[in-house]
Amino acid sequence: MSEEQKPKKKPRPAPEKIIPHSKDMDATKHRVHPRFVKGKYQNIRLISMYAILAGFLIAPWIRWNGRQALLFDVVQPRFYIFGATFMPQDFYFFAFVFIIAALMLFMVTVYAGRVWCGYACPQTIYVHLYQHVEKWIIGDRNKRIKFDKAPWNAEKILKTFIVHCIWGVFSSVTALTFIAFIVGTDYLFFNGHPLFFMGWGKMTWIFFLLITFVTQTNGGYMREHMCVYICPYGRFQSVMFDKDTLIVSYDYERGEPRGARKKDTAAGEYGDCVNCAMCVQVCPTGIDIRDGLQVECIQCAACIDACNEIMDKVGYPRGLIRYTTERQLVEKQKTKIIGWRIFAYIGVLGACIVAATLIAVGRSPLEMEIRHDRKQISTIGRDGMVENSYVLKIVNKTDEQQVYQVRLEAEGSDGMKLRSRFKQLPLQANEPYDLPVSIVGDPSIVKVGSTPITITVYSKDGQYSASAQDVFNYEPKSEK
Repeated sequence: MSEEQKPKKKPRPAPEKIIPHSKDMDATKHRVHPRFVKGKYQNIRLISMYAILAGFLIAPWIRWNGRQALLFDVVQPRFYIFGATFMPQDFYFFAFVFIIAALMLFMVTVYAGRVWCGYACPQTIYVHLYQHVEKWIIGDRNKRIKFDKAPWNAEKILKTFIVHCIWGVFSSVTALTFIAFIVGTDYLFFNGHPLFFMGWGKMTWIFFLLITFVTQTNGGYMREHMCVYICPYGRFQSVMFDKDTLIVSYDYERGEPRGARKKDTAAGEYGDCVNCAMCVQVCPTGIDIRDGLQVECIQCAACIDACNEIMDKVGYPRGLIRYTTERQLVEKQKTKIIGWRIFAYIGVLGACIVAATLIAVGRSPLEMEIRHDRKQISTIGRDGMVENSYVLKIVNKTDEQQVYQVRLEAEGSDGMKLRSRFKQLPLQANEPYDLPVSIVGDPSIVKVGSTPITITVYSKDGQYSASAQDVFNYEPKSEK
């Protein structure tokens, strides 16, 4: 077939001018009722989202050495993580953990876009779950839209009540799980009261009702508004995207001009987009992906699965809407995966992970600090001995009771000995204690000035020990 005989497409009209966030100009809240679609990406979403949800609900019930494996006790305060105990002085370790998590999120965003939002974000998980409840009770998308517009009657009141009751159960279970990480499952459910909730304190009730209300509001009402207007992640993602970031995109050149077609439609008259609007109907935030990349898009890929299903029905190739990059879609070039930013992220992440690992591995099960009495550096006792006072801050970081003893090591001088109220100090698991001690020295033997000393605390069985250094001061009074 010659070039003249080939059917020619109509010239593509210029895309309509899009007013970004034009719906912000309308103060009326329009609830989005997405159509649920099946497909490869939705199967991945379901597995990832509900695996995360199941892990969250199960985690407080995992036991480790007779204790709740994950317990973040803010009252003590002590954090128990699979046998390891972290106290306020260990919070710098969590700073590294948060930095690592943030860097990983940023790195994933640079290369895979908002995959966190679409596949793992708690807000996305609960919105998806709560919308399914509406589908079970009310029906599919068209029925839910009609239900919203219908006047209030007995049927609407009953179904709304049932929906809210199921939401309430989910919200209450979520609140109980959150609180279980703070106060423990033993206190929540096994407090000795026949009705476990009657054994709660005032603050437990306040947080239970607050978290239940917030969960109900977020999943039932805020929904896409939380992602679009409140969550900052969608706002700063624009400064992290580049031409090689993987995003959900509509192939404008292939799809336009869009439109429904009949059997007698001439070949080449339209692009591959049949203008079925399925991509809009399945979107959980209610946007049209054909308008380009938008801050509302959480990259859940529901539009990809919906469009692929339509392409299969009309006999066109899949991928009109797909995961791609700007470089590949617009510039028709191969995506550049390896760049300076990947090495920068890997370098910083590696350094933080190594530092956090060294801190975690190097944590001592016994911690000891010396605080010298600064008010009175040294005194002369009635027995004529020079005395320095100290306070030893001892922390038993093990999960068992330990009995500790204290000994003195002086450098370069004899004639010193340690005095303490206790020869043996029993400490319960994770118990801190401030032990006052004093060191006395014979003024005829000890050196004038500051003598380095080392105090060692060790467990009776010799398994744990910790040392700290300070000085012994002796300044003889000059004779008048």
